[in-house]
Amino acid sequence: MLIKRQIESTVDEYSNVFPVIAILGPRQCGKTTFTKQYIENNLASYIYLDLEKPTDYNKLENPQLYFSENPDKCIIIDEIQRKPELFPVLRSVIDEKKDNCRFIILGSASPDLIKQSSETLAGRIGYVELAPFSYTEIAENYNLQKHFFSGGFPPAYLSKSIRSSNIWLDNFIKTYIERDLPMLGLKANPNLVRKLWEMLSWQAGSLLNYNTLSGSLGVSNKTVSNYIDFLENSYIVYRLHPYSYNIKKRLVKTPKIYLSDTGVLHRLLRITDYEQLLGNPLVGRTWENFIINQIRNQKSSDYDLYFFRTHAGAELDLLLVKGLKPEMSVEIKFSEKPKVSRGFISNIETLNTKKNFIITPVSKEDYKIRNNIVVCGYDVFLEKYLNI
Repeated sequence: MLIKRQIESTVDEYSNVFPVIAILGPRQCGKTTFTKQYIENNLASYIYLDLEKPTDYNKLENPQLYFSENPDKCIIIDEIQRKPELFPVLRSVIDEKKDNCRFIILGSASPDLIKQSSETLAGRIGYVELAPFSYTEIAENYNLQKHFFSGGFPPAYLSKSIRSSNIWLDNFIKTYIERDLPMLGLKANPNLVRKLWEMLSWQAGSLLNYNTLSGSLGVSNKTVSNYIDFLENSYIVYRLHPYSYNIKKRLVKTPKIYLSDTGVLHRLLRITDYEQLLGNPLVGRTWENFIINQIRNQKSSDYDLYFFRTHAGAELDLLLVKGLKPEMSVEIKFSEKPKVSRGFISNIETLNTKKNFIITPVSKEDYKIRNNIVVCGYDVFLEKYLNI
């Protein structure tokens, strides 16, 4: 099945601006498949190198010579993090011949990878993030139940059964902990990382509690924070910060934690199928996680995302801010007949947002529940309202 990925238009733009395009994202999200499809459709001549293959790795023992022998081809380098010493060479080659889209590099981002590429290729590289499948990418043959439960990693979503999807996700988690994260530079006991990842899944959609995590893991708050920094830079989790009119306070207040894929989230929670998920008390929070993932992956770059919490404890699930101005207030409910809470009304008045939504799992539905609040299905919000 050929699925057009949302980043294609961005890669088109960057290919006319930058000599190097970096496509970053978690393992198995489809970076290699997308890049090969894109190059075959847009460039006449290219070379693909996978640095996990010993033969391809050895081809770059003398990278300056190899690149000089292929001056007119776009060179794709997959798993670039395995050979970080290439970055200075890329800069040298680019400065000799400043063709756009000379190299496309793929990698599971790590702090070191970003730092090295930014320092050596400043002004020469454009970054594009590829996430697991989003709603709009698979809308033509969409299955909400499968996307919500099994997530958006292509092997999980496209699997023929829930069992095969679960098997793939279990192996993905195991491999990420035992091989990929250490390869990216995380020096930690795999059992501790697994436990941390599981504990973060239980906290998903909640305020991040460093004290609980550090106490259970037997390490300091600083160590927990450092590990979460690493997991976030590896596209496994992300922190959603609270909105404050005082910009300096936004980053010092306690964030909420989310997992970047609900298929992984549900496996870490030991939920085996959709029926079991529906009876789980965490279903509301995992639905919130799912919808926020979709909005993160599909929103315009003009928007920044926050949650909002008053001193009295009234909380808004999601606030979309453009520049310094709050634009949209969003509540996310796993209910066919949601009600408007007093807290939501209060937060709308405080933030003075003109576009306000309650997002539900009911498809193809939208209606006003109050003059300034629209109830809408997840698909209607993503297609009709998100980027207006």
